Amino acid sequence: MNGTLNKVMLIGHTGDEVKMHYFEGGGSVGRFPLATNETYTNRTTGERVTNTEWHNVVVRNKAAEICEKYLHKGDKVYIEGRIKTRKWQDDQGNERYSTEIQCTDFTFLTPKGEGMETGVGHSQAVNRPAQTQPASSAAAQPAVEDDDLPF
Repeated sequence: MNGTLNKVMLIGHTGDEVKMHYFEGGGSVGRFPLATNETYTNRTTGERVTNTEWHNVVVRNKAAEICEKYLHKGDKVYIEGRIKTRKWQDDQGNERYSTEIQCTDFTFLTPKGEGMETGVGHSQAVNRPAQTQPASSAAAQPAVEDDDLPF
């Protein structure tokens, strides 16, 4: 295999509201923390252990505006993107690093109006920001179109 792959898929809960930054020319960037959990049972003690990993998610332009409008603290979301590490010097001249998830696709998994309460069977898919519809009109459409299935 000659190529390389930088792909990340995460399902987690947002740790804060989306923080937006707008630029001249109409561009925008949204940032928010995403928590993923790993739960296992300690073999020696039998105790259940949960480890939380925090990820810095970056969303751009129209996708950022959609996230700002519909994504809130505690919501469950599927994020797809790539890892990007930035390097800079702080005020004291020390080199600093930040690893981010550059989001390319996302799907809202928390049903509208439920916040931290997780529901089953309802999800709002937003895979391509240019084709996104507001949440109010998405609820009126059928959830599955069987006619498009190839089998």
